[in-house]
Amino acid sequence: MKNRMKLLPLPLALLVLAALACEQATPSPQPTPHAPRPSPSPTQVDRLSTIPASAVKMTPDEDAWPPVAIAGWSQPEPLGAPVNTAGGEDSPFVLPDGQTLYFFFTPDVTIPAEKQLFDGVTGIWVTTQSSGNWSDPRRVLLASPGEVHLDGCEFVLGDLMYFCTAREGFTGIQWFRADLREGQWLDWRYAGDELKQNEYEVGELHLSADGQMLFFHSSRTGGYGGVDVWVSQKISDGWGEPLNLGPQVNTSGDEGWPFVSADGQELWFNGTSRRGRPGPAVFRCLRQPDGSWAACEEIVSQFAGEPTLTADGLTLYFVHHYFTADLSRMIEADIYVSYRLP
Repeated sequence: MKNRMKLLPLPLALLVLAALACEQATPSPQPTPHAPRPSPSPTQVDRLSTIPASAVKMTPDEDAWPPVAIAGWSQPEPLGAPVNTAGGEDSPFVLPDGQTLYFFFTPDVTIPAEKQLFDGVTGIWVTTQSSGNWSDPRRVLLASPGEVHLDGCEFVLGDLMYFCTAREGFTGIQWFRADLREGQWLDWRYAGDELKQNEYEVGELHLSADGQMLFFHSSRTGGYGGVDVWVSQKISDGWGEPLNLGPQVNTSGDEGWPFVSADGQELWFNGTSRRGRPGPAVFRCLRQPDGSWAACEEIVSQFAGEPTLTADGLTLYFVHHYFTADLSRMIEADIYVSYRLP
């Protein structure tokens, strides 16, 4: 698939969205943009009620391939209830203050995408933290009542959210945006043109804290492997020509799902383990005085991906996928956390 938000077999959101995507993500004629209005407020569906009784809630003790962090980081551990369930929690994104966490959820990792459109729970969720405890997650509603849609790949900067979506009126997976007003995400609308999605083949993205640099992964020509991390600079009329981050970051394998620290000095992403461990791993590169990136270090190995950090750089969240011992089947997925040690 030429223009892809996700890359098999890593995140669960791709398992949901890829089945709805086409070879070339070309938008159909767009409907009139939504006028600002409150988000729809249908009854929130209880996530737990949609998880099949046969689903297995994995624990670290049962994990054949637990995530492993290098020295300087605490042993990764899963978030407890009510965030993680026997369903699939994926694609975490934490706000800088560490008090709000977005993630993707689907109740059954074995269900094909077309059967998840109407379950009322597959999509983006959010939870907030108080006194060290996470609240019951709530679904983030980004479509009109009755509109067929499937959302994921969430990125939030201030009052702006970008998210990828497969929905009525559009072909394949597209980038949309929404605005936060009075605690609600409003005015969701097509954002592929402003991001030059089709021209640059923009996959999952991250904006620098000042909004001046757009990091994304893409399989566009001129890279080092199947998927590379690229960056575009903000210009007067949009985004400039993407630059490949070079061989210190990208390899002949796949690197993607970038995250840039709040101070702009650390680039995090996931790619194939360079330590010979199974599954994807989380990497970090440090920015050099000349603006280039130093050689990257593998921070968390064994089915770890989509890193996101608090602004102080002390708390790392990522998704971990549980696999059977023979690697033949994914069982479920959870949001994990690791802490930078003093």
